[in-house]
Formats: sequence, C-alpha cells, structure tokens
Amino acid sequence: MFRIRSVLPLVILPAAAACATTPIPPAQTHAEHAAASMTAAPPRGHVVKPGEIDAHVRFLASDLLEGRAPATRGGRLAAEYIASQLRLFGVEPGVNGSYFQEFPIEVVGADRSKLSVVAGGRASARLRYPEDIVVWAGSAAPRSEASGELIFVGYGTTAPEFRWDDFKDVDVRGKILLVLVNDPPETAAEPNLFGGRAMTYYGRWTYKFEEAERRGAAGMLIVHTTERAGYPWHTVVGSWAKEQRMLPRPATGPAPIGVRGWITDSAATALLSQAGIDLAQLQRAAESRDFRPVPTGINVAMSFPNTVERLQAVNVVGVVRGTDPVKRDEYVAYSAHFDHLGIGPPVNGDSIYNGAFDNASGVAVILGVAHSAAHSPRPARSQLFVFVDAEESGLLGSEYFAAHPTVPIDRIIANLNVDGGNLLGRVRTLRVLGDTKSSLGPMLAELVRGDTLTIAPDTHPERGYFYRSDHFSFAKVGVPSASIAAGVEFVGRPAGWGIAQEEEYTSRRYHQPSDEYRPDFDLTGAAQLAGVVYRFGSWLANSPVVPTWNADAEFRALRPGGE
Repeated sequence: MFRIRSVLPLVILPAAAACATTPIPPAQTHAEHAAASMTAAPPRGHVVKPGEIDAHVRFLASDLLEGRAPATRGGRLAAEYIASQLRLFGVEPGVNGSYFQEFPIEVVGADRSKLSVVAGGRASARLRYPEDIVVWAGSAAPRSEASGELIFVGYGTTAPEFRWDDFKDVDVRGKILLVLVNDPPETAAEPNLFGGRAMTYYGRWTYKFEEAERRGAAGMLIVHTTERAGYPWHTVVGSWAKEQRMLPRPATGPAPIGVRGWITDSAATALLSQAGIDLAQLQRAAESRDFRPVPTGINVAMSFPNTVERLQAVNVVGVVRGTDPVKRDEYVAYSAHFDHLGIGPPVNGDSIYNGAFDNASGVAVILGVAHSAAHSPRPARSQLFVFVDAEESGLLGSEYFAAHPTVPIDRIIANLNVDGGNLLGRVRTLRVLGDTKSSLGPMLAELVRGDTLTIAPDTHPERGYFYRSDHFSFAKVGVPSASIAAGVEFVGRPAGWGIAQEEEYTSRRYHQPSDEYRPDFDLTGAAQLAGVVYRFGSWLANSPVVPTWNADAEFRALRPGGE
C-alpha cells in the first residue's frame, strides 16, 4: 500500500476509458541500412497535436499536484494520471498486470532550526545556511554529524585511465573534504584530458560523494561556481535546501558520509583566507597531476537532527506488444521522469516547484508517443514506456528500474529518453545526449534528414548533461541510450534566440517555482519532438539491426557481447 503525504484534500481521478538479438554489423552497415530503409513514409496512425501536449502539461504542472515530489499525494496523482492515459490509449500494463512498479524510498528532512556548521582551529566562522552553505544528510539517519579537519582534495577524482589521482596515498578517513566541481580542465598539451571541454562522470557531484564514501571521509563540501557547476547558487538552494529522498542503502558497501553539501566560492575563499590559504592558488595547483591533498588546519563541525520516513515511490510502466513471434520479446524503451521538487523554499511568495518544462513537458511527449504507438501499425519488437519517479533526487526511479527491470535488461535494445519537451516552437536542430557514444546518433541523423533536421553539437558539454537524466541509468547497465531534445535553432526566430532562451531558463527558472505552466507556450515544437521520437522508436522496433555502443564508449563492456 502507498503511504503518502499532502496538505491538500484527496482528489479522485475518474477511471479512463528468450531470444538473442540480431548480430551486430559494423558502424558503416548501420548507416547504409539506415539510408536504404528510412526513406519510406512513416506508418499511418495517430499524430500528436499541440492541444494533446497542452492538456498533459496543464494538468501535470498545476498547483493541485504540489510539484509532484516522490512519495507525496501530488506525485501519486501524477502517476495515476499517466496510468489512466495509458489505459485510455490501449497501452497494456507493464508490471504483472499493473501499471505501477513500487519501490522503497527514504525521505529525510533536516531540522534547519537546529543546524550548526562551525569552523574552528586556524579559522573561526559560523557558516550561514543557505547563504553560504547548503548541507543535507548522507543517509537516512536520525541525526547527521560530521566533524574533522578540512582537507582540500582538488577535484576529488581517481581516474586510472587518465593517470589521475587527487588523493595519492593520503588517508582522509574521518576528514571533511573540500572539492572543486566538474573535471580538471584540458591543457594545450592534453586537449582531450577528461573529455576536453565535455564533462565526464568524474565531474558530477554524484561521483564525488561516491568517492568520498569509498575513502571513508566524514563529510564533503563542493565549492560552487555558476560557470563550473552549470547553474547558479539559487538552483542549489532550490534543489537541496529541503527534505531529500534516497533509496535504502544495501547492507554491504562503504559506510555513508555523515553530511553532504555545497559551499559558495566566496564563503570558501573567506574561510580559507583566515588560515592564510589562497583558494585560487589551490585551484591552480589542482590542475596538475602532481597535486597532493592540502590539510588546512581548519576544523569543521556540522550537525543537525533529521526526520526520517520510509515510504513508497512508484514508476509507471506500459507496453505495446510487437508482432514478430521472436522479436516481440525484444523492446525499445522510452522514458521520462514525472517527478519534480515538490514544495520548497519560497521564491517571491511561491513555494510550489511545478516543473512545467522539467519534466511535465517530457512526460507529455512520451504520452504522445505511447498514444501513437497504440493507434498505429505495430512493429516487430515491443515498445516499453517507462515513466520514472525520483529523478530529481538522483535518478532513483530509473536506477531502481535498471536494477529491477520488468523485462530482461538484455532484451531492451535501446532507450530513448525525453527530459524537457520543448515549449518554444518548432526547431531546425535536435540536441541528442549520447549521439557520439553509440550508433543511435547516426541512425537518428539519417532518419530526420528528410525533415531538414540535423543533430547539433551540445551547446554546453561542460555541464555533463549526459549524466544528469534517466537514460544514464539505462546506459550504466549496458543499454544503448540517448536523450532527445530540441536544439537551439528555431523556425521563424533569429540566430541566437534559442541560446538566449536556454540561458534565461537556466539562470532564472531551472529548479525554481517560476518553471510553471503558461498558456502562451508554443507547443508545436513538442508535437514535432513527439513525432520524431515515435518515428525513431518504431523504426528501431522494426530494424533488422540493433544499436551498438561505439568502441570507445565507457558502457560498451557492460553489454552482453560488447567486448
């Protein structure tokens, strides 16, 4: 049974109406096959219209759903809505006769009134929350505590393939680690170090906390700058200055760090300067392989009590069965997360983080794809629709699905994800996260060529978007995956307009209450995106070849037969 919380009265929604994959050919065979087969007219059937997208976004982003936080009434209402739409379309339940894959989630809220972050030793400061620092629990413990010497460990990275080790042989057990966000920068001598301009997984905050746990640290603070993080400080506050959600930790594995957190660049600079340490000088030193951890002589103590609830979150899964007696047991999986941040810190009097773009619009696109799949000629392979929960908490729903798939994971030939469905109009370009990691990129490029669409390079590879949405959970278990979104060249708009809109969203509305529904959204672009994703997915579901990882992709060895 679901146990959920809300401040609104309950609203009841009305009921709505084993085989091996095809042998992998070389990359040029994919392109030749695509060129020969993608010129055919797309299957006839349901075509997604802007009004359909509008109806989904309008409901999912309404205040009634209170920001769709996992394991809340608003989140469950969103799940019920999605399931009712799938049933209406004729999409079959995908979880043993149900649309719902429940999974446990721990909701941990810090008592901010009793939070203390104090520095002593060679420096004295009481860091302000959330102006200087944002911290949260490292695990579902009734109290979070971490105290010890502050040790600067550069980028906090151990990457043998790059011959990089920020820790050397220094024991950091019981210490508070201070780290820089993102990867070590490329150099003239090594322009492709850590992917060059593009962020690798080593640059993500998730990796840095994982490495701190492996090293036995007591806590970690990541130094925030807007340029290196890819978003401003108010996004950190909106994302983390509230209760956190996490999957239950396994009994085995490293002990969790006591406290996780971010610290502003200005607060870290001021704190270190009291000890006679120049943060800018440390940053320059951290750009070298010769860097060694720097003890600061500053003792940091962080503590706060928590409230802990163990609840149930839910993924929503549906399936459209294929027609081939053998290939119907293989799947093209579509995904989109339906959760957002719920109720959080007020901004201009509004505390509901509606998530209209992120990701009510993506859910609307994949619902449109499901509608088309159910009301169009069926391809050979089956099509799996996975609407995941708790993405904003660290890809928890997709991580759970990847670990507990409703179909054998090696039968999923590809994952097509949508995180942001385009609210600004039709485009001439697509942005495809993962297009250079597998044959999915060239396949899709060939498909959309007839639409005069092209795949444009990622405008901000340094932000590591590939590692920030649910396709990454599929990639980590070996499934060729990509996230498909609008590019920045819009029909009828001048050059640079799309980039300006993207930057405005990131700086002012990303993970803010202002990401809310507006009646002036131009949803022709979302309908366009739904058409592209449907056509690509249905082509994959009929293709005699299956997508493959590129030879240099970090996920290739995870796929059966990948090596």
